[in-house]
Amino acid sequence: MTENSSAAAAQVTRTLREPELRVSDPPVSSPIIQVTDLEKTYHTARGNLTLFQHLDFKVSTGEFVAIVGQSGAGKSTLLHILGALDAPSAGTVYCASTNVATLTPRQAASFRNREIGYVWQFHYLLPEFTAQENVAMPLMAGGMARREALVIALNWLREVGLEDRREHRPGELSGGEQQRVALARALVNKPRLLLADEPTGDLDAATANQVFELLERIHANYGLTSIVVTHNMDLAARCTRIMRLDSGRLIPATNTISTGKPI
Repeated sequence: MTENSSAAAAQVTRTLREPELRVSDPPVSSPIIQVTDLEKTYHTARGNLTLFQHLDFKVSTGEFVAIVGQSGAGKSTLLHILGALDAPSAGTVYCASTNVATLTPRQAASFRNREIGYVWQFHYLLPEFTAQENVAMPLMAGGMARREALVIALNWLREVGLEDRREHRPGELSGGEQQRVALARALVNKPRLLLADEPTGDLDAATANQVFELLERIHANYGLTSIVVTHNMDLAARCTRIMRLDSGRLIPATNTISTGKPI
């Protein structure tokens, strides 16, 4: 093997084994999300239920945004629309330079797999597969060979501190470990946008803090734009911006934790 071919092989190995750190990328303030005149109405037996009407907002690249608000305000629905899991009734929703409101189901699936990392309150890991296989699933669903996908999945398990648990199935992991596996799975395709819907809502306070610290570190190290829906006001206060969803409007929320009043 020549010197050049050896160097090329080493580069391929490194690419498969190491997530690509983006911490050195220059800061960018252009919007990665731009929502205009968003409306979402559900038709029910008791009449129409409108969650959003004429909703406008932007999220800049690199922001870490918390969305808070009362249960039923539509926080999860808003994340679903941003992540192309649900369609708006009206308006435009540009996310990662794509108007997700116009995507067909097949296009939406491709968009999610390419651009979005999603973390739910409940991990939704497949119980019959190992942690490593669960993390590798999005890669294999995208057509990557199993062997290559497992190498990359192991690297992400290492990133979330679970390399030694790679052969464990979800039932053999703690709640915090399961959520860390879910985070690794959400990031395995190196998305630009991370959407987290109550990612610590099913965890005790100490474990929730550990998981959120991991979210903060990965957000910073990999140049993500992150939006977190949470009821935990202490965690929300650690984000770069807090928005309250109230009566179908997103409004800036002032951090008033120190006064004992809710955000």
